[in-house]
Amino acid sequence: MSKLFEVFGYPIDDNSKKAQQCRASAWCPFMDCECDGGGNRYLSHIELSKNTELKSFFPGHKIIPSGVCSLQLQQDELPWIICPKRLLVLGRGHHQNFVESLLLQKSGYTRGQTIGVWPEVKVKYKQHGKTFDYTFDYILMPLERVKYDEIENITNKKWNQLQPVIQKAGYSLTDNDGCHYVEDFPIGSPCIVEIMTSSTAGGNKRKRTTIPMAFEDAILGKFHQAPSINYRQVWARMVSQFIVKSEVGMAWGGKTFWVIQDTLADYISSTTALDFQKFIAEQTSEVNVLCFSYGKKASKNPGIVEIGKGCLYAGPISPISNKSKSPPSFQDMIRAPVCPPKSILIGLLAKRFPSNKMIVKY
Repeated sequence: MSKLFEVFGYPIDDNSKKAQQCRASAWCPFMDCECDGGGNRYLSHIELSKNTELKSFFPGHKIIPSGVCSLQLQQDELPWIICPKRLLVLGRGHHQNFVESLLLQKSGYTRGQTIGVWPEVKVKYKQHGKTFDYTFDYILMPLERVKYDEIENITNKKWNQLQPVIQKAGYSLTDNDGCHYVEDFPIGSPCIVEIMTSSTAGGNKRKRTTIPMAFEDAILGKFHQAPSINYRQVWARMVSQFIVKSEVGMAWGGKTFWVIQDTLADYISSTTALDFQKFIAEQTSEVNVLCFSYGKKASKNPGIVEIGKGCLYAGPISPISNKSKSPPSFQDMIRAPVCPPKSILIGLLAKRFPSNKMIVKY
């Protein structure tokens, strides 16, 4: 039976003073600000005017997000993270030092380098009737002092067009020995970071297993049941972007990293032809997946569970050989894990008479 594991950063069974303070103020300890709904966004927000019992728990709030970080499908199983902010908040996150440090270590940036962080960057581009339209969770790029004319060359735009845009964005313009510069301007190799966490099934309102209902019952100390994981939706969301964003990272002279949890990696390995264990690596490649785990830290001990276990999976997008038996590549994610024999199909059809018949006339 599925249960909420973490709410507003703390295990649901943690009734310490700090955990209670976070819940009462709807505080996300990972972002160090009020919870914004995370992976559930506004779909799971609760209007307190319609719930007087819950309203007394959140003084000063009119609407409250269902601040669910993770679910535990079975008592002895590892939790599934459903909020991307629980896994990683770049640049200002807390309690995520291990995840952030492993990402920066594998990114190739040098020690002491200043890196800019841009969340939710939407890129829309058209060429020859084709459209590229994707939003990136994070873009990282080194920040340096850059001359005006160099920025003109990089952007293919004249300075009189660029200056008002750059100043409005908050960049500082400086002069030094007759040369004009923009301070802390993005230049060099970009790093795309995509955080993929699990989606939940819709739940059942009659059984009170939707996220808002489970959240309400858990906060009030009542018995609660949570929805399950929507396994196929997780895979579909990831595979629709996986290859494209990896290709774009290389085209821009940089890298793309997918940050996921081990439970999701295990699910993908069991339901597609991709076997993550064949891609354990020390160095990056065309596709790079950073996989993290609660490990034994997902316990009932009070306090925030800090993730301290992770590894890199890296490899080519497509097979690098034309042999009949293709070597492993990340294209295996869109291939069948196994092909059932035709006898299985016929056996199923034998149990159901056809609903209609058609005569071929053409």
